[in-house]
Amino acid sequence: MEMILLLVRQNILMALYLLIGYLLFRRKLISVQGSAELGKILLYVIMPMAIVNSYLREFSAEILSGFLFSLLAAAAALLLSMAISALFFRKKSPVRQFGAAFSNAGFIGIPLVQAVLGAEAVFYIASFIAFLNILQWTYGVFLMTRSREAISAKKILTNPIVISFVVGLLLFFLPVELPSVLTSLTSTLSQMSGPLAMMVLGTYLAQIRLSELFTSAQSYLCCLVRLLIIPLCTILLLALAPESLALPRMAILLAAAAPVGSNIAIFAQLYGQSYTEAVKDVCLSTVLSIVTLPLMVWIAGGIW
Repeated sequence: MEMILLLVRQNILMALYLLIGYLLFRRKLISVQGSAELGKILLYVIMPMAIVNSYLREFSAEILSGFLFSLLAAAAALLLSMAISALFFRKKSPVRQFGAAFSNAGFIGIPLVQAVLGAEAVFYIASFIAFLNILQWTYGVFLMTRSREAISAKKILTNPIVISFVVGLLLFFLPVELPSVLTSLTSTLSQMSGPLAMMVLGTYLAQIRLSELFTSAQSYLCCLVRLLIIPLCTILLLALAPESLALPRMAILLAAAAPVGSNIAIFAQLYGQSYTEAVKDVCLSTVLSIVTLPLMVWIAGGIW
């Protein structure tokens, strides 16, 4: 129950950050270009720092076993998510198939896990976020283009999330200790992920009419799959894990139960799909996740 209350409190805070971004855009204090640039800061600086910061810990066999479990659990959860998404949207909409398959594990998962489970738990979702980014630039690009030639190995290898994941692993496994000024830098920047991510999403929300947000049946179906069906199936999948892996198991669930990833809007623009459709799904699922995320944690507590 304490974890659920923490999650509800964090969701309220994130809703307030969302409102700030919404009002800033509506009052024309942030432009479309400005919100895009804030998103770049988040993607290229804040999120990589949060991932690297989670790996700045002393090596131990217990942490290693949790890490190996998180690798397997992340891969299994993402494959499950992709399969369920294809079942519902393969013949309907590539945007919604992409959106339902890939959660906002970076923008929302990192700050949620950090606030509810502690900064050390980000260590266990870093692999989920790295795999998610690789799959977005391979399977996701194929969904958008239906062309294998559009998949670029360079974009995967130069992705800031993938790079930070590799750097983090090196720092964890090698006997290297960063200077205190650098650890302070990564710690401070990583704490900015929640407020900045939600303010960026608030600017997305401000770019569409609220009447349009709540009237699309297909958006509700996408949210049903992303926020309820996929997390419930993930809970059953993770129930196979022993109680000793409770922390990484819950961290993976929070990442898997997060709303539609905001990257879908970027991919939709990049590959000529419906940007408006993508933004609707991101915003509606983000709003609804304020209720569904605590619900999923409560259900998981009952099953596990």
